[in-house]
Amino acid sequence: MDTTTSVSSPRIVETDYLSFLINYAVDQNFSVAVWRLPNDNTKHLILSREHELLKPDAALEELPTGFIFAPFDTAGDRIFLKADYSFSFTDDTLKPPATTLETASATWLQSKLGDIKRTKARHYAQEHALGNPEKDAYIALVSKGIAEIEQGVFEKVVPSRSKSVDLPLDFDIVTSFLKLCHANPNALISFVSSPETGSWLGATPELLVNVEDGTTFKTIALAGTQPYREGMNLKSVAWTQKDIEEQALVERYIISCFKRIRLREYDEHGPKTVVAGNVLHLKSEFTVDMQATDFLQLGTIMLQLLHPTSAVCGMPLNPAVDFLRKYEGYDRQFYAGFLGPVNFKNNIHIFVNLRCAQLMETKAILYAGAGVTIDSVPEQEWEETEIKMNTLLNVISPSKNA
Repeated sequence: MDTTTSVSSPRIVETDYLSFLINYAVDQNFSVAVWRLPNDNTKHLILSREHELLKPDAALEELPTGFIFAPFDTAGDRIFLKADYSFSFTDDTLKPPATTLETASATWLQSKLGDIKRTKARHYAQEHALGNPEKDAYIALVSKGIAEIEQGVFEKVVPSRSKSVDLPLDFDIVTSFLKLCHANPNALISFVSSPETGSWLGATPELLVNVEDGTTFKTIALAGTQPYREGMNLKSVAWTQKDIEEQALVERYIISCFKRIRLREYDEHGPKTVVAGNVLHLKSEFTVDMQATDFLQLGTIMLQLLHPTSAVCGMPLNPAVDFLRKYEGYDRQFYAGFLGPVNFKNNIHIFVNLRCAQLMETKAILYAGAGVTIDSVPEQEWEETEIKMNTLLNVISPSKNA
């Protein structure tokens, strides 16, 4: 009589795969990007053996499949992570491969299955100076911005700040990423980590450049902020004159970019109230038929024109940038830059890097800014940055926001 008991191998789930692949990247000195697009249940991960530095005029449409990660400073290096390995996950497991790249990646991963263990993911960490962490300093910065608006230097400026929080001992990258996915269904959720950039976790609601099937271009104007409470009727939300004007300035900036290239045929919808995690914004959408208008590289053209947008910098652009460089007091690095997948199934999805945190060894640096206009109240702008930071703080270190 055979008394041997068969023991089945434990099922490998999404968190196991993600943790293993992120750790593999760190062990091999690779770069890794993980993301989930808005209103989508599929998570994507790529491993890149080495990144490429893109020229400012690099054509998005001609890049291989990969992920772009660029700083706020337009003079900084735009980093492109070419997808050497590519995986997709849904319903808590690895999806069957749908492309040649995914098929080759799945074959490679099959040879590593014995190495997959239930361990926490590690990340690259870099130290970085803080910017205006104290309330009084930020309020003074906002007041300085209002004074310059009153003097006619610019119409709007977006001063930002950062603050450091301790990571809890049980902090886990993958768990935090999945919590952000659940809490922010309308955002791009991302984790990007490389030896050169360090590690960044984010949940941004702001689309910068979207190209679908090489034929349709889309961007949005997103501004105005107020807290969101579950059950709110979005159609009856009231907005202040300051918020309405701030969002209108972003709309005008996008339209001015269209005018610069003599593009007149576009559809505009909005503004309407939308939910972005724990806050509400005003959003308008702009759509262009690239074939009908004969702008087949509109994604590349508009990326060059739009970044940095008035939503993260100010308007007019040059005096707002000058103000931030002179008075903001720190390097934004990749906060308010842009990021996203490029040429996955002929689609491009690039977002402004908002609601993000830079991960250190034992701390996280949170970033947020507030749009300042002539109607701004400095104390309220401080509160706006606190609310925005809570998008990440509620997930990374909930006890800090108790």
